[in-house]
This record gives sequence, C-alpha cells and structure tokens, in this order.
Amino acid sequence: MQLGEFFAASGIVAYPLLGFSILTLALSGERLIFWSRINRAQARVITQVLNEYQSNPERALKTLRQHCDLPICRIFLHALTAAKRGLKPLSPVRFRVALESSAQRELPGLRRFSSVFDTIVTTSPLLGLLGTVLGLIRAFASLSLGNLGSAETLGVTGGVSEALISTVMGLVVAIVTLVLANLFRSFYRRQVAFVQESMGQLELFYAEQLEHFEGQYVPT
Repeated sequence: MQLGEFFAASGIVAYPLLGFSILTLALSGERLIFWSRINRAQARVITQVLNEYQSNPERALKTLRQHCDLPICRIFLHALTAAKRGLKPLSPVRFRVALESSAQRELPGLRRFSSVFDTIVTTSPLLGLLGTVLGLIRAFASLSLGNLGSAETLGVTGGVSEALISTVMGLVVAIVTLVLANLFRSFYRRQVAFVQESMGQLELFYAEQLEHFEGQYVPT
C-alpha cells in the first residue's frame, strides 16, 4: 500500500496523528541531544569544580563560567556569586537557600516538553478511537438491507479499514511517545538526584571555607 493510499484509507484522523508523530520525533531529538550533552560532561566538570573549590575557589568559579551551558554549573555559579556579593559571606543556611532557589529556577528547563508528551500520549488513543467510530459509521452507512452489491461491499470494507488503521495509528503514536517520555523522566530523576548530591557536597566545602577564613561563623 502506497503512503497516499494508506492515509486515504485511514481517514481524517491520520493527519493530526501524523503531526503528533512528527512533533514527538522532533522534540525527542532535541531532548536526546540535551541529555546526552549533560550526561557526557557534567560528572567530570562537577568533580573538577568541587576539587578546585577546596583549594582555589576563584579557579572553581572560572571553570563554572566556562561550562555555564550545564544546568548544575549555572546553579553553583549563581549561588557562589551571591555568596560573594555582600559585605560578608553568606552563612551556610543562607547559602543553602541560594543553592535551592537556583536549582528551582533550573528545574523547568530539565522538564521541558513533558506536558507536550503527556498531551500526545493522552490524545493519540482518543483520536484513534474517533477514527474507529468514524470508520464504523462509514461502514454502516454503506450498508443497504437486501442490496449488497459491489459498491456497498467496497464502502463497508473501506469503513472497516479506516476504523482499524486509525486505531493502530493512535496506539502506535501513544506507545512510542510514552516510551520516550518515560526515558526522559528517568533522565530527569537521575539529574535531580545528582544535583542534590552535588549541592550537599558544595555546602560542606563552603562551610569549611568559612571556618578556614573566619575561624567561626554565626548563622543568620
């Protein structure tokens, strides 16, 4: 069956489903590039930053600026910059607040397109069901009691074909999108765990820096 014949046989719902499939592939490609870049570089960069921060905080800030395309580097850079902005360094409590607020600002970017994927997963089977109903309506409309000629038979088979193909298309689009959406959710959960672990290590090193330079700190 040719592509044009396939869409003609599947009915009008094939076109929004085709749009959903193209949108899923495009957004998934962007997310795969995004997560592959993060997973490839961030562990090495953050290990380097944490090691540098213990001996030379300025060098750690320079490394963060060089890798500010990584979300966790932006979190660290914003918090460390805020810690140096006032007349005196932030207390560990306030530094934790700065870290957490920076992390909250970056989280929406990590969840990007998740609502679009959820909408496609929910809507695609419904469109397939709509195509099934429309195909059955077409099939039954072609029936004429006591007169089952070749034209009527062709209308019935065409309606049944439309019903079945649209159902399959809706399910395929929904299943593929669901698998990809779950993959990106797993990347997001792992990223959140990594960010929280790294933030905890930076908080400890920051407190050690205050103790080293001030002898003691008074939480505010």
